[in-house]
Amino acid sequence: MSTARATLAAPPGTPQRGRVLDTVGTLLRVVLGVVLVVAALLKLPHPGESVRAVQAYQILPHAAGVQVGHVLPFVELAIGVLLVLGLATRGAAVVAGLLMVAFLVGISSAWARGLSIDCGCFGGGGAVAKGHTRYVQELLRDAGLLACAAWLVVRPRTLGALESLLLPDMHDPQDHRPAG
Repeated sequence: MSTARATLAAPPGTPQRGRVLDTVGTLLRVVLGVVLVVAALLKLPHPGESVRAVQAYQILPHAAGVQVGHVLPFVELAIGVLLVLGLATRGAAVVAGLLMVAFLVGISSAWARGLSIDCGCFGGGGAVAKGHTRYVQELLRDAGLLACAAWLVVRPRTLGALESLLLPDMHDPQDHRPAG
Protein backbone atom coordinates (compact mmCIF):
# COMPACT_ATOMS: atom_id res chain seq x y z
CA MET A 1 0.00 0.00 0.00
CA SER A 2 1.38 3.39 -0.90
CA THR A 3 2.03 6.00 1.75
CA ALA A 4 -0.50 8.28 0.09
CA ARG A 5 -3.31 5.73 0.44
CA ALA A 6 -2.38 4.94 4.04
CA THR A 7 -2.27 8.67 4.80
CA LEU A 8 -5.75 9.20 3.39
CA ALA A 9 -7.25 6.35 5.41
CA ALA A 10 -5.52 6.86 8.76
CA PRO A 11 -7.07 9.15 11.36
CA PRO A 12 -5.78 12.74 11.18
CA GLY A 13 -2.73 13.40 13.29
CA THR A 14 -1.62 9.76 13.24
CA PRO A 15 2.17 9.53 13.00
CA GLN A 16 3.62 7.54 10.10
CA ARG A 17 4.45 4.52 12.27
CA GLY A 18 0.87 4.50 13.54
CA ARG A 19 -0.38 4.46 9.96
CA VAL A 20 1.83 1.49 9.16
CA LEU A 21 0.59 -0.35 12.26
CA ASP A 22 -3.02 0.44 11.31
CA THR A 23 -2.38 -0.95 7.82
CA VAL A 24 -0.81 -4.12 9.24
CA GLY A 25 -3.76 -4.50 11.59
CA THR A 26 -6.17 -4.11 8.71
CA LEU A 27 -4.43 -6.84 6.72
CA LEU A 28 -4.40 -9.16 9.74
CA ARG A 29 -8.09 -8.48 10.46
CA VAL A 30 -9.10 -9.26 6.89
CA VAL A 31 -6.88 -12.36 6.60
CA LEU A 32 -8.20 -13.82 9.86
CA GLY A 33 -11.78 -12.99 8.92
CA VAL A 34 -11.53 -14.44 5.41
CA VAL A 35 -9.93 -17.66 6.69
CA LEU A 36 -12.79 -18.14 9.16
CA VAL A 37 -15.45 -17.35 6.53
CA VAL A 38 -13.90 -19.77 4.02
CA ALA A 39 -13.59 -22.50 6.67
CA ALA A 40 -17.25 -22.03 7.60
CA LEU A 41 -18.54 -21.96 4.03
CA LEU A 42 -16.71 -25.19 3.22
CA LYS A 43 -18.26 -26.92 6.27
CA LEU A 44 -21.82 -25.59 6.20
CA PRO A 45 -23.06 -27.66 3.22
CA HIS A 46 -21.74 -30.87 4.83
CA PRO A 47 -22.67 -30.93 8.54
CA GLY A 48 -22.06 -34.68 8.77
CA GLU A 49 -18.44 -34.20 7.73
CA SER A 50 -18.02 -31.44 10.27
CA VAL A 51 -19.36 -33.71 13.02
CA ARG A 52 -17.10 -36.56 11.86
CA ALA A 53 -14.09 -34.21 11.93
CA VAL A 54 -14.81 -33.11 15.51
CA GLN A 55 -15.40 -36.68 16.67
CA ALA A 56 -12.16 -37.88 15.05
CA TYR A 57 -10.21 -35.99 17.73
CA GLN A 58 -11.71 -38.36 20.35
CA ILE A 59 -11.77 -35.59 22.96
CA LEU A 60 -15.46 -34.78 23.44
CA PRO A 61 -18.26 -37.18 24.37
CA HIS A 62 -20.30 -38.27 21.35
CA ALA A 63 -23.26 -35.92 21.94
CA ALA A 64 -20.99 -32.92 22.56
CA GLY A 65 -19.02 -33.71 19.41
CA VAL A 66 -22.24 -33.71 17.40
CA GLN A 67 -23.25 -30.34 18.84
CA VAL A 68 -19.82 -28.77 18.28
CA GLY A 69 -19.67 -30.14 14.75
CA HIS A 70 -22.99 -28.50 13.92
CA VAL A 71 -22.41 -25.17 15.70
CA LEU A 72 -18.74 -24.52 14.89
CA PRO A 73 -19.23 -23.47 11.25
CA PHE A 74 -21.85 -20.89 12.29
CA VAL A 75 -19.54 -19.46 14.96
CA GLU A 76 -16.67 -19.30 12.45
CA LEU A 77 -18.92 -17.57 9.92
CA ALA A 78 -20.22 -14.99 12.41
CA ILE A 79 -16.77 -14.16 13.78
CA GLY A 80 -15.25 -14.09 10.30
CA VAL A 81 -17.90 -11.68 8.98
CA LEU A 82 -17.45 -9.38 12.00
CA LEU A 83 -13.71 -9.30 11.39
CA VAL A 84 -13.96 -8.70 7.65
CA LEU A 85 -16.40 -5.85 8.22
CA GLY A 86 -14.49 -4.48 11.19
CA LEU A 87 -17.36 -4.68 13.66
CA ALA A 88 -16.72 -5.53 17.33
CA THR A 89 -13.13 -6.20 16.29
CA ARG A 90 -11.66 -6.74 19.76
CA GLY A 91 -14.45 -9.09 20.86
CA ALA A 92 -14.38 -11.00 17.58
CA ALA A 93 -10.59 -11.30 17.85
CA VAL A 94 -10.91 -12.69 21.39
CA VAL A 95 -13.33 -15.38 20.18
CA ALA A 96 -11.17 -16.11 17.12
CA GLY A 97 -8.13 -16.42 19.38
CA LEU A 98 -9.97 -18.83 21.68
CA LEU A 99 -10.96 -20.89 18.64
CA MET A 100 -7.32 -21.01 17.50
CA VAL A 101 -6.19 -22.11 20.98
CA ALA A 102 -8.82 -24.87 20.94
CA PHE A 103 -7.69 -25.94 17.45
CA LEU A 104 -4.02 -25.93 18.53
CA VAL A 105 -4.83 -28.03 21.60
CA GLY A 106 -6.96 -30.45 19.57
CA ILE A 107 -4.37 -30.95 16.83
CA SER A 108 -1.52 -31.27 19.35
CA SER A 109 -3.54 -33.80 21.33
CA ALA A 110 -4.32 -35.88 18.24
CA TRP A 111 -0.65 -35.84 17.23
CA ALA A 112 0.57 -36.71 20.74
CA ARG A 113 -1.86 -39.64 20.97
CA GLY A 114 -0.78 -41.01 17.60
CA LEU A 115 -4.09 -40.41 15.83
CA SER A 116 -3.95 -40.11 12.05
CA ILE A 117 -6.64 -37.57 11.18
CA ASP A 118 -7.28 -34.68 8.85
CA CYS A 119 -8.02 -31.64 11.03
CA GLY A 120 -11.25 -30.88 9.16
CA CYS A 121 -10.46 -27.18 9.33
CA PHE A 122 -11.63 -26.55 5.77
CA GLY A 123 -14.19 -29.32 5.41
CA GLY A 124 -13.65 -33.03 5.30
CA GLY A 125 -11.85 -34.38 8.32
CA GLY A 126 -11.70 -37.76 9.92
CA ALA A 127 -9.22 -40.60 9.74
CA VAL A 128 -6.41 -40.60 7.18
CA ALA A 129 -3.73 -43.16 6.40
CA LYS A 130 -0.63 -43.18 8.59
CA GLY A 131 1.91 -40.70 7.26
CA HIS A 132 -0.72 -38.52 5.57
CA THR A 133 -1.27 -36.13 8.45
CA ARG A 134 -0.28 -32.47 8.17
CA TYR A 135 0.02 -31.63 11.85
CA VAL A 136 3.07 -29.36 11.56
CA GLN A 137 1.49 -27.24 8.81
CA GLU A 138 -1.83 -27.11 10.67
CA LEU A 139 -0.17 -26.06 13.92
CA LEU A 140 1.91 -23.38 12.19
CA ARG A 141 -1.16 -22.03 10.39
CA ASP A 142 -3.23 -21.89 13.55
CA ALA A 143 -0.37 -20.33 15.54
CA GLY A 144 -0.11 -17.64 12.86
CA LEU A 145 -3.85 -17.03 13.02
CA LEU A 146 -3.63 -16.86 16.82
CA ALA A 147 -0.95 -14.19 16.42
CA CYS A 148 -3.32 -12.24 14.13
CA ALA A 149 -6.04 -12.45 16.76
CA ALA A 150 -3.66 -11.37 19.53
CA TRP A 151 -2.59 -8.31 17.52
CA LEU A 152 -6.23 -7.32 17.06
CA VAL A 153 -7.03 -7.75 20.75
CA VAL A 154 -4.19 -5.37 21.61
CA ARG A 155 -4.76 -2.98 18.69
CA PRO A 156 -8.33 -3.40 17.40
CA ARG A 157 -8.59 -0.08 15.57
CA THR A 158 -7.88 -0.70 11.90
CA LEU A 159 -8.37 1.11 8.63
CA GLY A 160 -11.73 0.76 6.92
CA ALA A 161 -13.40 -0.86 9.92
CA LEU A 162 -17.13 -0.18 9.98
CA GLU A 163 -17.04 0.35 13.74
CA SER A 164 -14.71 3.32 13.22
CA LEU A 165 -17.03 4.80 10.61
CA LEU A 166 -20.28 4.15 12.46
CA LEU A 167 -19.11 4.87 16.00
CA PRO A 168 -15.97 7.01 15.77
CA ASP A 169 -16.22 8.21 19.38
CA MET A 170 -16.80 4.77 20.90
CA HIS A 171 -13.14 3.71 20.80
CA ASP A 172 -11.09 3.71 23.94
CA PRO A 173 -8.16 6.12 23.38
CA GLN A 174 -5.88 3.22 24.30
CA ASP A 175 -7.13 1.29 21.24
CA HIS A 176 -5.04 3.51 19.03
CA ARG A 177 -1.56 3.71 20.42
CA PRO A 178 0.71 5.06 17.72
CA ALA A 179 4.26 4.21 18.68
CA GLY A 180 6.32 7.32 19.10
